Amino acid sequence: MSKKKILYVQTSGVDTPERLYAPFILAMTAKSMDMDAIIYFVIKGVTVVKKGEAEKIKIGEFPTLEEIMQQAIESGVELMVCDRSADLLGIDKGNIIDGAKVVGAATLNDLVLEADATMFF
Repeated sequence: MSKKKILYVQTSGVDTPERLYAPFILAMTAKSMDMDAIIYFVIKGVTVVKKGEAEKIKIGEFPTLEEIMQQAIESGVELMVCDRSADLLGIDKGNIIDGAKVVGAATLNDLVLEADATMFF
């Protein structure tokens, strides 16, 4: 039996910080449950992985979003960024955080078809 795969699609951006922590926390939880976890950033979600943005976000007693993101990367969560969304928002691909892979828009379709579950944020 192959590992279960969960895909988290992040459409919300830095203008809605309360929607940004959940996909990282859930993806790390999935990894701890021995599942594959991918977070795909599309539309405004791309702003989350723009260098310098996540360090500005901190809600309550939680660590900064940047710290949570690094924990997710270290736990093996894959981060994928839609290249067309980055272009749409004028975010240069060289300005995406280390640890995130810039991929084509068709990748999202493939990921959804391969995933055992998909969640949107």
